[in-house]
Amino acid sequence: MRVEFDRDTCTGMFQCTAEWDAFEENREDGKADLRDAEEKAEDTFVREVPDDAEFDAKMAARVCPVDAIRVYDDDGEQIV
Repeated sequence: MRVEFDRDTCTGMFQCTAEWDAFEENREDGKADLRDAEEKAEDTFVREVPDDAEFDAKMAARVCPVDAIRVYDDDGEQIV
């Protein structure tokens, strides 16, 4: 499972940070940051989701008010 985060879309509500500790507040930029992620394209960050964090990653995506977070299964299908 992997998570994809569109930082440009992020509006800095930081709801994701309460759901998964891989997201952290960046008050300087007014956006969240996805820890241990690779920049796939400009302002789009991707990282694998550890097995023990799958629920948290899904919840972070679900609570994002601007849908800046997407979760994909191992087959590449978007599940959140």
